[in-house]
Amino acid sequence: MLGRLILNHYEAVAVILTGIGLTTLLLHRNLIKKILGLNIMDTAGFLFLAAKGYVAGRAAPILVPGADGGWVEQAGTYVNPIPAGLVLTGIVVSVSMTAFALALTLRFYKHYGTLNIDEALVLIKDAEQEAEKDEPLLVDGGDDETEPEPETLTARELLKREGLL
Repeated sequence: MLGRLILNHYEAVAVILTGIGLTTLLLHRNLIKKILGLNIMDTAGFLFLAAKGYVAGRAAPILVPGADGGWVEQAGTYVNPIPAGLVLTGIVVSVSMTAFALALTLRFYKHYGTLNIDEALVLIKDAEQEAEKDEPLLVDGGDDETEPEPETLTARELLKREGLL
């Protein structure tokens, strides 16, 4: 059993990384930590694909001259290039999704002032309770050089204007 684990150590590390990433994704409430957990899981998948795609003793899939002067065209002498192509494509997609997730996280932080999901849910619930009271609020009309008259809005109208309801 231990011999097989040592022989397939790349696959074992990929499984361990998947567990670490999944645990981070599920247990942490911070959005940045969730994104890191997702990236760890992506890396584990790439490692697993690369480990499965490599075969010891075989060459890259580039035609080379054989001993008899012809081209070596036997498929059994080459490594399968599809897993490497999938890994490369996956890395590009992963980087793009990470950038998009970080941009959304930045917007989330600017809007709620926190990266903690639980704290944001409490803020949303509090805002909904304030909206139910329908008490008038004074809202600044803008940042013009002339001081505009403040608008009188209810909390529900303000939340609708901000796109929260």
